[in-house]
Amino acid sequence: MIRALTGFSTRNPWKVIAVWAVLGILLTILSQTLIYRVTQTQTADFLPKSYDSAAAMEIAHDRFGTKPDANPVTILVARTDGRALTPADQEQIDAGAKRLSRLKVTMPKVKDAAPLQHDYSQIPQVGPAMTAPDGTFELLSANLTGNSADPGLENTFRAFRDNARAEFAAQNLRTGFTGALAEQVDSADDGKALATITAACMVGLIVLLHVLVFRSVLAALLPLISVALISGVASGAVVGTALLTGIKIDTSVPRLIGVVLLGIGIDYFLFMMFRFREQLRARPDRHHRATAAEVSQKVGTAVTSAALTIVAAFATLGVASFGQFRVLGPAVAVSVLVMLLASLTLMPAVLAVCGRKLFWPSRALKAEPRPGTAARFADLVARRPLTMVLASLALLGALAAGLAGIRMDYGLGGGPRTASQTTALEISRALPAGVADPTSVYVETKNAGPLSPGALDGLTQRLTRVAGVGQVAKPVLSEDRQAARIDLFLTEDSQSQRARDLVSGPIRAAVAQSTPTDLTAHVGGTPAVFADVSTAVDRDLRLVFPVAAVLIGVILLLLLRSLLAPVVLMLSVGLGFAATLGAATLLFQHGMDKPGVNFMLPLVLFLFVVALGTDYNILISDRIREEMEHPGPPRAAVARALRHTAPAIATAGLVLAGSFGSLAVTPDPSTQQIGFATALGILLSAFLLSIVLVPAMAAILGRGLWWPLRPGRTTAQPTGRHHTGTPLSPQSPPRSQWPAPQHQDTYYP
Repeated sequence: MIRALTGFSTRNPWKVIAVWAVLGILLTILSQTLIYRVTQTQTADFLPKSYDSAAAMEIAHDRFGTKPDANPVTILVARTDGRALTPADQEQIDAGAKRLSRLKVTMPKVKDAAPLQHDYSQIPQVGPAMTAPDGTFELLSANLTGNSADPGLENTFRAFRDNARAEFAAQNLRTGFTGALAEQVDSADDGKALATITAACMVGLIVLLHVLVFRSVLAALLPLISVALISGVASGAVVGTALLTGIKIDTSVPRLIGVVLLGIGIDYFLFMMFRFREQLRARPDRHHRATAAEVSQKVGTAVTSAALTIVAAFATLGVASFGQFRVLGPAVAVSVLVMLLASLTLMPAVLAVCGRKLFWPSRALKAEPRPGTAARFADLVARRPLTMVLASLALLGALAAGLAGIRMDYGLGGGPRTASQTTALEISRALPAGVADPTSVYVETKNAGPLSPGALDGLTQRLTRVAGVGQVAKPVLSEDRQAARIDLFLTEDSQSQRARDLVSGPIRAAVAQSTPTDLTAHVGGTPAVFADVSTAVDRDLRLVFPVAAVLIGVILLLLLRSLLAPVVLMLSVGLGFAATLGAATLLFQHGMDKPGVNFMLPLVLFLFVVALGTDYNILISDRIREEMEHPGPPRAAVARALRHTAPAIATAGLVLAGSFGSLAVTPDPSTQQIGFATALGILLSAFLLSIVLVPAMAAILGRGLWWPLRPGRTTAQPTGRHHTGTPLSPQSPPRSQWPAPQHQDTYYP
């Protein structure tokens, strides 16, 4: 299959490129147009119905008409001089709220809007909520419906905010806005410049690395352009699959897919270009299309195994109970399969079309390169493998020691203070912190009889005695009187760990003890949802980790056709995972005194560091096996394999780490942790595991690494196959007298 795909692509390169270009443009437009129709923003919707908060949300939808795409906004209105509101002020506020309830908010049109963008123009519901005990401000509640992740709804909120400010400013009143949508828009506005700079720096880093390595602008730009087309196809495939199946994906999936595909796509391009340049140097008289076909077939085998490793790791998320995991896994798996198809078709076609011009104006193909850093380092690893293994294990062990006392942090806040957070802080000085985002207890009858308010007196009184509940609102009955809602205003921020502990402990215990036997009660709201999410994530991690490890091990077993080599690779990436998570714990939990590491970090690191790090191990192992098929000492084969492959792995690791490292400069603390830790894990995988530990183990174990099938045990010279480096016979001189390679890659050709 690999030979057929790469062979067809190198024989018909322009047709292949044209097909990918058309698909890339069309599916990019499709994904940008329809992406917000297949995403959902309510975390509770990703929880199984068996969880308490999910059951509460279902009652809210069925009995109280709560819309799944409702976005509540709390508006603070106060005097500009800071004094208490007068009766006249309160009348003006009530009148202003009524006028806003009749005023249609038109979604602004922007130049960079996606084609066929949904129109979120609407008349919001605005009404009085409560007044501060000291009378210094009044709170209004508003509701905007739509997908909060859609820039169109964000622009609609901005227009509504401007209308409200203008309405009350005319009465010498100031306004503040808080709530999830307001916080999201404020964070986006504050971080817009940083996001632009970060993206530009990431692209600049990729281009600069390519220029330094290949001395060619074309070799730097073509991979970026190609990966952009492939990403468009992958996004379109994910969106199309979601539309056909009715699956809703999380809003973070598109961005995550973009980062993953940029990283692995550039990596796969680098692997092929390094090998392509190596073969062009070795066979200058051969037509470049024949060379492209041979290189694509050889590298395609390793790339296929590497991609399938990632697919297997992410596919295991399909067995998770938490919906965000369950949709993330297949979405990334589909995207990686698209990238794999492009690696076997588009990339070979690009090599076949460009040929030697791909590396213009570099003269590296004409001049014999001098032994460089890669050659000297490869010789060091082959001569001192035990020292390298011990040093690697010492470093990994020291970092992994940071796992002692690790804690998971389920907090959502902690970033730079925004206008929305400032408003929430002002409200919390006079009212319970949870006023803007109440925790709700939903009560439903088990029989057909109507629910009377008196039946809830005992429950209401019990809830008022729970420490941490600042205020309990009067029960609100549904229209059919089959359900009731009791709003609790906590003294803790609804997004804090303390609020989640309060809901999952004392509040749910009080509800269970005080709910009448003929009623059922469920606790909903932000802290309840994330308390359940923490439980679901903990269960899923215990399931996903072993399943993914087994699948990755099976793929390595089939690729390497060895029982020992997969064990070595799996142990190395396991150590890399432990070291990365330990380093993140040392920095964030112990060094920066954070409550713990983000609860998503172990899963993200496992999937990316283990799966993507295995890519590099596969590349170096495949080349070591190829070199060991030639006669000569195993350590000489390791040296040849490492000197040719180390530059590709190092460059690819820097590109991939740069892609994820861009997340480390975002304002959100949880994203910072994920970005930093993933970038560090990729660097450890590339520069320590794949370039040092695995080759050193191969040098120690020799051909026994491939037991029970040991390559290169015959002394016959290979025929019909190009051999990079100088073949060594069984009577080769000692390692100290190894000849310099005939054709070798360096960082600077």
